[in-house]
Amino acid sequence: MTARPSTILATSPITRVRLALVRLPLHAPISDAKVLTGRQQPLTEISFLFAEIGTEDGHEGMGFGYSKRAGGPGLYAHAKEIAPALLGEDANDIGRLWDKLVWAGASVGRSGLATQAIAALDIALWDLKAKRAGLPLAKLLGAHRDAVRCYNTSGGYLSMPIEEVVENAQKSLTNGIGGIKLKVGQPDVTADLKRVESVREQLGDTVPLMVDANQQWDRPTAQRVGRVLERFDLVWIEEPLDAYDAEGHAALAATLDTPIATGEMLTSVAEHRRLIEARSADFLQPDAPRVGGITPFLRIAALADDRSLSMAPHFAMEIHLHLAAAYPRTTWVEHFEWLEPLFNERLEIRDGHMLVPDRPGLGLTLSGQATAWTSDHTEIGSPRQ
Repeated sequence: MTARPSTILATSPITRVRLALVRLPLHAPISDAKVLTGRQQPLTEISFLFAEIGTEDGHEGMGFGYSKRAGGPGLYAHAKEIAPALLGEDANDIGRLWDKLVWAGASVGRSGLATQAIAALDIALWDLKAKRAGLPLAKLLGAHRDAVRCYNTSGGYLSMPIEEVVENAQKSLTNGIGGIKLKVGQPDVTADLKRVESVREQLGDTVPLMVDANQQWDRPTAQRVGRVLERFDLVWIEEPLDAYDAEGHAALAATLDTPIATGEMLTSVAEHRRLIEARSADFLQPDAPRVGGITPFLRIAALADDRSLSMAPHFAMEIHLHLAAAYPRTTWVEHFEWLEPLFNERLEIRDGHMLVPDRPGLGLTLSGQATAWTSDHTEIGSPRQ
């Protein structure tokens, strides 16, 4: 029997790209170990690059990238230069279009800002493809689960007194969040240990607890503190060393009982491959906006799966929930409520898990507040009808 030809258009030419630079202010300045060691200033706002891509058949996709402290205007400027290369292209050909965009800016590299500027466009293309299919992005990618274990980070910063950290943790657990992450890495290691001990005593032994040193220990300190932290039964120790010290992280992963987590600061597949091949992490923490979008993230996930690694994508839960749900092995997703004012929708949390929404694509629409926080925007191609 001969199959009847489909009446659905196979191609979806891109006719419009809209870019916007949005500055999200935080309610209060926050500090991690990088601030306490004098390497950075407290974080007061986050810059976002939003991309909306429209096609000839009337479909639209939305994606975003971000930068903490410096870099937001640079992402926006680079995206404006390369985005015209998408006009007239078939939006379905996401892999080829990612290559086209990276080559359009290849003289400034294939990692860092050059690829982070591509992320918003790439994520918008995946959002669009899932919407055309009428599927949540996780389902389009091939979900392994409908909910992902989640832990809170935003309540455990070093700028908060320990009493506030404990209160935030208890509130998160009451609201259904499944784990708590604390910032450590202070110049005074004993202060870190007292902080972890206090939270563990208050929350009990059964609550999943993680710590994050934000790259502020050297190798001897990380080994010494890591041994002491064993008694707290942590889910992982995150970024104990410089993000690019693959060998140092590998030594910790080989000698400590507590798992090692790292990867969030890396901005390419190649950098993650080095971590994976060195066996530097038990939990890999890629960040889709930082590595250039969902397309390179999926390449990293395939490498991680091949080595049987667990995964805990960094930040941007609105994107990473879908990607974690499509990863076949153990996953966690990081809860930050910071981005919620940018969107009309909210993610649901229940029984320690974040639920994959049943809305098509990422399941997000931009709020009026996002428009109010827009500092610059540009339209490329045909205006929206």
